[in-house]
Amino acid sequence: MEKQQGSLKPFFSLILSIQIPKWALTIGLIASVVTTIVGLSIPLLTRELVDGFTVSTISMTLIILIGGVFILQAVLDGVSTYLLAAVGQKIVARLREKMWFKLIRLPVRYFDKHQSGESVSRVVNDTGIVKDLISQHFPRFITGLISIFGAVIILFIMDWKMTLLMLISVPITMAIMIPLGRKMSKISRGLQDETAKFTADIQQTISEIRLMKSSTAEAFEETKGKNGIHNLLSFGLKESRIFALIGPFMYFVVMVVIVIIIGYGGVRVANGTMSTGSLVAFLLYLFQIIFPITSFAMFFTQLQKAKGATERMIDILALPSEDGQNGIEMDIGNKPIVVSNVSFAYSEDEPVLDKISFEAQPGQMIAFAGPSGGGKTTMFGLLERYYEPTSGKIVIGDTPISQLSLAAWRSQIGYVSQESAMMAGTIRENLCYGLKDAELISDQRLWEVAEMAYADQFIRSFAKGLDTEVGERGVKLSGGQRQRIAIARAFLRDPKVLMMDEATASLDSQSESIVQQALSRLMEGRTTFVIAHRLSTIVDADQIIFIEKGKVTGMGTHQQLIQSHPLYREFAEQQLA
Repeated sequence: MEKQQGSLKPFFSLILSIQIPKWALTIGLIASVVTTIVGLSIPLLTRELVDGFTVSTISMTLIILIGGVFILQAVLDGVSTYLLAAVGQKIVARLREKMWFKLIRLPVRYFDKHQSGESVSRVVNDTGIVKDLISQHFPRFITGLISIFGAVIILFIMDWKMTLLMLISVPITMAIMIPLGRKMSKISRGLQDETAKFTADIQQTISEIRLMKSSTAEAFEETKGKNGIHNLLSFGLKESRIFALIGPFMYFVVMVVIVIIIGYGGVRVANGTMSTGSLVAFLLYLFQIIFPITSFAMFFTQLQKAKGATERMIDILALPSEDGQNGIEMDIGNKPIVVSNVSFAYSEDEPVLDKISFEAQPGQMIAFAGPSGGGKTTMFGLLERYYEPTSGKIVIGDTPISQLSLAAWRSQIGYVSQESAMMAGTIRENLCYGLKDAELISDQRLWEVAEMAYADQFIRSFAKGLDTEVGERGVKLSGGQRQRIAIARAFLRDPKVLMMDEATASLDSQSESIVQQALSRLMEGRTTFVIAHRLSTIVDADQIIFIEKGKVTGMGTHQQLIQSHPLYREFAEQQLA
């Protein structure tokens, strides 16, 4: 692991794995080369001007030539800088795409272990550091490299002794910069992890703002936020200390080199072994070397920061995507679903389900009942393919569901949960969420499904109707309204299989009655799985599966279980009396 962290190879592999705009990069680099070559001619022209300078012999042609060179250099420099920066921006945009596409295809198991804000930080903050490196520091590094290379060659031709004297500063600079770069890489990793954690905490608090306020947890969150901010401050100060060492050190080296060159060059001019124009040209070339070297220090520092930031991105990109991105496309309607000896554990020491078996015929209603924590919701997770069974299999017709593509399987399943998950946006956007060609769905069709879900009346009561904003997680709507929109969304998808996690459990009696009517209409002709918290909703189920501590302890109709299952009978006496 240490070897991995000390190497830049993973970082460059990540950048090279992205499709780089080759034409823009090529033209930008060519323009940089030409800019540098043009710039390298300026000191030589200046030498001619200085050495031949008198008021009577001043050459207007030479002055115009120098002015033209300056203008040409400025134009080419602007073109090359823009093109190289654009290449950097496009690389980072594609890197963000790659990260986002990977994240949304990671299995649910990953998000069980990582806060959402942490993942957001990887896509936004970590890639931002890479963006600064590629779009700002990298173009300067390329143009600086060309400038230094050309200037050193010319200086060796002009005066190799003074050039060697100047180059003594290079190993001294490297001896200081390399350890500082390694230190910066370590700090950057810590800073990015702390930023991700802080982002996750902030996002979680804001998303649950009502819980925070109802729990009067402002003081607790204030302390937690303050600690996170102070941790970020600590890393920021460590980073500032390194920059505080780099800046003055580079300035010191530059000034020492300039003083030595001026002193030694002055002696050479005095004894006639060098002309004044040559000394001026040498100093101009020296500046063409010094300024890029100063930017090199920032480039390598930023490179170490980017390396630290990309390590976590590389870890995420290396994770396997959710199984089933490719698979069989088939219609699952009118086919039995058979669950055979399915077991599941979140980890080896956390068994949740143990050898669950049952069969659902087309059009049947299968209900899951039992004490909380028994594994009912986990069984839903397996049917929805959020998780894969540890052992056993689930088959639709004659085909294991693991062989179907996730898109084919999930697009034919309607899911109505207790929470009625909604996205921030309009009612229309929530109804059409995830559907292909959503913009082609007519308002007439949307009103039809709203009416089928008994949602049309309250939607019409809003001034903007279908274009009413629902707020984050649908907070502007009541629980019953959210549920009816969720049911309307299910109607719009026309699923072959329906899954309901007791969709009326948290509603008042009036809303429950309306929602229950909508659900009954939705269930007609569809294979339906229901998690029951209240037995009154499943007394008519074709089959009730009673799960306790991950095991099926009873299976049958309501009447059969009342007679054969003591705990079910106890539940029924408590709830249905």
